[in-house]
Amino acid sequence: MPNRDQTIRARGVLYTGLVGLLGLLGLGSCSVGRVTQLTEDYYQLLQTNDSLLTNVVAGVPHHRLYVEQPAPDTLLLYLPGTTIASPVRYGLRPKHHAVLLHREMDFDIFTLPFKVRPAREQVPIALNTTFNAALYVGRRLDFYHLNRHRSPIGRTAPLIRTVGLGYGLFTGLGSSLVTGDLTRGHAALDYEGVVIHSGAAAIYDARVFNLGIAIGVDQLLGSDADYWLYQRKPWFGLLFGLNLN
Repeated sequence: MPNRDQTIRARGVLYTGLVGLLGLLGLGSCSVGRVTQLTEDYYQLLQTNDSLLTNVVAGVPHHRLYVEQPAPDTLLLYLPGTTIASPVRYGLRPKHHAVLLHREMDFDIFTLPFKVRPAREQVPIALNTTFNAALYVGRRLDFYHLNRHRSPIGRTAPLIRTVGLGYGLFTGLGSSLVTGDLTRGHAALDYEGVVIHSGAAAIYDARVFNLGIAIGVDQLLGSDADYWLYQRKPWFGLLFGLNLN
């Protein structure tokens, strides 16, 4: 059975891999955000190179702690089973870091700038850029990398870098082109049909805005639905939304 140091290191590798995957997808070009204050809540310690902090979480289920930040360089760690008045005080130290994970539910409204539809019958791969909106419900994961940053003149200051990821489901309304060619000759004229779409998405939070990669299906409404080539067929697309809070 792996010891606690190996478990924490393994979680750190997972965190690093997730951030690296964003870079491969082209989303990592957005800079990782910075915050000055952690929200008072439960966090999971994923990785640290500080033996003092490793000893604090020893025996704590899933390394999950309640965390307060009374000062920029100080954390109060409340351990399960202890009284509210007896937290462990931990100060950020030079050359040491910690990665904390915060989980919460996420509800957002997104637009879909485009959908890519695979080739169907005699119709080649198609790009749908008409209006599409979606309500997204999912799980949000915020990773916080805490350390003391050393400036070029030798001074150190606490630094918290953060990246937000998410995964979940969406549904909404949109429109799509309906023609005779796309309905096996059934549609008498060309028009923008109303569709109900649903699917799954992975989200990256760039602080000012959110980006997501989605896979979904469309359900066309109306008499041409049974003949439409894309009815309930998978598509791939992009979700986009602004952070207004």
